[in-house]
Amino acid sequence: MAGDKTIEAAIRTVPDFPKPGVLFYDLTGILMKPDAYVRCIDRMAALYDRTPLDAIAAVEARGFVFAAPYAVRRRLPLVLVRKKGKLPGKTLQAGFTLEYGADVVEILASDLGPGMRVLLVDDLIATGGTLKAAAGLIAKAGARVVEIFGVVGLPFLDHASALKEFRVTTLVQFASEHA
Repeated sequence: MAGDKTIEAAIRTVPDFPKPGVLFYDLTGILMKPDAYVRCIDRMAALYDRTPLDAIAAVEARGFVFAAPYAVRRRLPLVLVRKKGKLPGKTLQAGFTLEYGADVVEILASDLGPGMRVLLVDDLIATGGTLKAAAGLIAKAGARVVEIFGVVGLPFLDHASALKEFRVTTLVQFASEHA
């Protein structure tokens, strides 16, 4: 592990979840420790308060938890990147694979427009598949991902390859699948 010790201490690992062979990094401990949670939002502020942004986009579901307080702090719209079938109205969709399956994400077509600058947020960056799909949706809407932010990064799953065209920042990195 490398990064912020307050945040690291709040993260637990769960072997064989959601299926055998997967080591799950559970960030819900951050939410149970207000000092760690506030630290995440404060670190986002230190990183992005001077960055010109028009919206924050967050990946379902735990990305919402970290993006929402920061969007409120900046008084910016919060764009939800949801699993297929969860948003009413006309949506833009993209399929992707992740470390233990495949899925489809979507955004409301009306939430973003040409030229908008977007910070894309998720709780954990593993293979980068979900975020790459989300960034593609943002581009499809005519907007631009300024940067990708995650609380935790798992560089051993090579998200750098999938997200090579983006600047990616994480607060904590786990260097191997053995925490």
